Amino acid sequence: MPYTKDKPPLAETSEQLRARVPGWGTDLDPAERPAIPRERFDPDVTGAHWELPEQQPELRPRERSVEHARLTPVFGTAQPPRGLSGAVRRYAYERYSEGRLAHWLLLMLGDRIDATESRLRSYVSLRPDNLLTETGILGEFRRHGLRSRAGRVDRRHQVLDPLIVAGPTVLRAAGVALVVRSVRRRVRRRNSAN
Repeated sequence: MPYTKDKPPLAETSEQLRARVPGWGTDLDPAERPAIPRERFDPDVTGAHWELPEQQPELRPRERSVEHARLTPVFGTAQPPRGLSGAVRRYAYERYSEGRLAHWLLLMLGDRIDATESRLRSYVSLRPDNLLTETGILGEFRRHGLRSRAGRVDRRHQVLDPLIVAGPTVLRAAGVALVVRSVRRRVRRRNSAN
């Protein structure tokens, strides 16, 4: 059973492993190991007063891998999944095993969507993100950023740095500009039709 205080049983006995794996068990003799007092398994020393830890209440549905029958006894609740990114993450956990590439690609997509949602949320707030200071562009000019790049090994990739840092923001700004432009055109058409 998972998450118990008992030591899990070995899949094979020591004799089976010694016969199958060359050199296995050379450190079985306690005299050969200086750390043996720390390696003794004594359930009374652990301080565990339970057979199975008390389950943390699940106030909101949490993502859980399809491989596990239940959630771990304790889990994080600081950033519950929300919005489109939360839906993508839930889909990744409900549909795909952790051993599948699709699971991890969907989780990465969820992270990118979450970053975009946060950025859009900051645009409509009273205190939007300061892109110049957050991306470190000013540091390139103030802290010898360009000069420090001269001796770097990854010089070929330096061309991509502005694209990676500023690219998403430029795309977002272009998207907002297109939306504003189309709204203005519709308003003009309505006004000219009236």
